[in-house]
Amino acid sequence: MQALRRIPLWLQIVVALILGLCLGFMSKTIGVEAKILGDAFIHMIKMTIVPLIFPLIILGIAQIKSTGSLGRLSLKAILYFEIVTTLIIVMSLLLANTVHLGVGADLSGGNIKALEGIDANKIDFREFILHIIPSNIFVAFSEGNILGIVYFGIFFGLALRALKEKAKPIEDVLEALSKVMFKVLNYVIKFSPIGVFGSIAYSMATYGFGKLSTLIDLILVTYAGLGIVLLIIFPIIARIYRIQYWDLLNEIKDLLLIAFTTRSSESVFAPLTTRLEDYGAKNSIVSFVLPLGYSFNLDGGMVYMAPAILFLANAYDIHLSVLDQIHIVLLLMLLTKGVASVPSGVIVVLTSVSVVIGLPMEGIALLMAVDFIMDMARTATNVVGNALATVVIAKSEGMFHKKEVVIANEEKVSSS
Repeated sequence: MQALRRIPLWLQIVVALILGLCLGFMSKTIGVEAKILGDAFIHMIKMTIVPLIFPLIILGIAQIKSTGSLGRLSLKAILYFEIVTTLIIVMSLLLANTVHLGVGADLSGGNIKALEGIDANKIDFREFILHIIPSNIFVAFSEGNILGIVYFGIFFGLALRALKEKAKPIEDVLEALSKVMFKVLNYVIKFSPIGVFGSIAYSMATYGFGKLSTLIDLILVTYAGLGIVLLIIFPIIARIYRIQYWDLLNEIKDLLLIAFTTRSSESVFAPLTTRLEDYGAKNSIVSFVLPLGYSFNLDGGMVYMAPAILFLANAYDIHLSVLDQIHIVLLLMLLTKGVASVPSGVIVVLTSVSVVIGLPMEGIALLMAVDFIMDMARTATNVVGNALATVVIAKSEGMFHKKEVVIANEEKVSSS
């Protein structure tokens, strides 16, 4: 055990990834059963997210100077998310059109049973708005309703600030709770190699690479689009705000590996919060913007959706005019803002748009066979996008001061 502790966490994850691939390839039966390890790890992460976000958002609001500053910060964050995600949707659609994605593809063999339980009507904007305003905060806690918790936390934080010294005992309790939860997350993160092993073994045993040749063009375009976002769009945004983008990536590189292999951005929420504060963003900004980003700023998912729809349309020889594609962009701009609160959100959005433009459901069922390959990169890109967004907002508010922190990544995970 002592020797194991000396191995860096990122190396443990890489080894777990390789072992999971080998197990899933050699034994589908055992690989499928290994899913419980991945699910257990994700459940452990989810059990800590709500009791961590709740005190963080309240303390963040309590530390913001004025109500006017809070309103400006909210508007700035939402506007940034909308502009960047729209830019990414348009870029990915142009990329897909340039390579004539899906033309001549053979999509026979899609099993529509894979879509059972996926309801294209689950995205209802009336319900989405009401979902943000919880009728019972304890129900919001039990359901993991992040937006509802953020909404309630804003009012709680404003009340704390209004009461000043009278509310100091509650503020101290929340501060202690957040520190305890960071420590709990520290324990949970140590299990990430086991979770990675189970998740990868299950994915390999269940999906394998049988449909890879049919969908290789979509996979390549998705990864190319993610590369453009990570290597061109994000660096340009960072340059505009004078952010050292590559230093930021270096600060969170091991967290990206965890997000990539577990396909869960929630698994790195807590350590990402600490890293961004260590990097120089003020606690009040991180505590407010990062939870919002997890709900509204899915940059990686935006890269995938438009090409996936165009791929299916071309494969089924359904012509989409320029106006049709503009319609798709507008639909994605709207639908994806509610996707974080919907189970199987990406698939639900694809299904919803496909119903509108008349695409066969069998095609979406086929995409699910290799979705895990793209989902890993999408998730890691979401993490980078939210880290950058948080630093951008902090910079724009004058609440960012670069810190020179010389700590090994493994030590920083432990301190999280």
